[in-house]
Amino acid sequence: MELNIALLPGDGIGPEVIDQAVKVCDAIAKKHNHNIRWTTALTGAAAIDAVGEPYPDETHEICINADAVLFGAIGHPRFDNDPSAKVRPEQGLLKMRQKLGLFANVRPTFTFPSLIDKSPLKQERIEGTDLVFLRELTSGIYFGKRGREDDGNTAYDTCTYTRVEVQRLAKKGFEMAMTRNKKLCCVDKANVLESSRLWRETVQAMEKDYPEVEVSYEFVDAVAMRLVQWPNSYDVLITENLFGDILTDEASVISGSMGLMPSASLGEKTALFEPIHGSYPQAAGKNIANPLATVLSAAMMFETAFGLNDEAKAIRAVVDKSLNEGIVTEDLSGGNKAYTTTEVGDWLAENI
Repeated sequence: MELNIALLPGDGIGPEVIDQAVKVCDAIAKKHNHNIRWTTALTGAAAIDAVGEPYPDETHEICINADAVLFGAIGHPRFDNDPSAKVRPEQGLLKMRQKLGLFANVRPTFTFPSLIDKSPLKQERIEGTDLVFLRELTSGIYFGKRGREDDGNTAYDTCTYTRVEVQRLAKKGFEMAMTRNKKLCCVDKANVLESSRLWRETVQAMEKDYPEVEVSYEFVDAVAMRLVQWPNSYDVLITENLFGDILTDEASVISGSMGLMPSASLGEKTALFEPIHGSYPQAAGKNIANPLATVLSAAMMFETAFGLNDEAKAIRAVVDKSLNEGIVTEDLSGGNKAYTTTEVGDWLAENI
């Protein structure tokens, strides 16, 4: 099979972890007789430095013509520490999501038996956790009207949703629940926010089309609490952009490391796959970053974008093996031997 994949390393540790995922993908392709054509493109701070734009038109053309996009991370402290910066790496991410129509961010959260003691939560609370968040990605407060008034002393950001935007995300949520444990939770703040009331009434109207799915409605603050109390009570959760951004980062620590969780962004055009962590600039160039989230994102890519389930299973299996045998970076070593980013990637590829 011919696989045409756009490769966006990005900033910080992005290029380092992407390199390891490419090694693993190439090993899988060789084993299963596929041919991968990688096309690398600029985004984020690296793109700003090169062409002054965080998501250049050339990068978009590469992404739109690819079968899938494998993405590292973006962000740089010099932009974070400059509130007056007119162009920021994160603007490229928002622009990419919008131009590619990536309205559904799929973020699984699960535990690894060999790492159960790495979680900050008690073992009995997290055992068996296997949940998926679907976060709406191209609307809400991140894309609403914003500005300053009163000589810059008053600021506003507007959260706006249309019924169609809610329906298309909820449809994916219902369909995913049907393939899992048939439980769907709509996360909102309908007791306060009008946009949340639209979310709730829209999802309620769709229940009749999926009679086998058990649907619950919970306020975002209650879900934030329950995620650390009983995360294994959830199956599929759907929510708007800002709530999803916060809750998925909270959920990521259940596994014991943000460096373990993959994600996918799906929508109208080319699907994108990326680790949930950021660019971690403090570790850039030190060869210590955990590449496993990026490698597992590649597994999601094989499965979701290409329907290559055996290849995805093989990647997940070799990741499990590396964890069980302690072939891990320093964030997971627990005082034992820590392997470099490159060594972990080499080991995974060799074992495939």
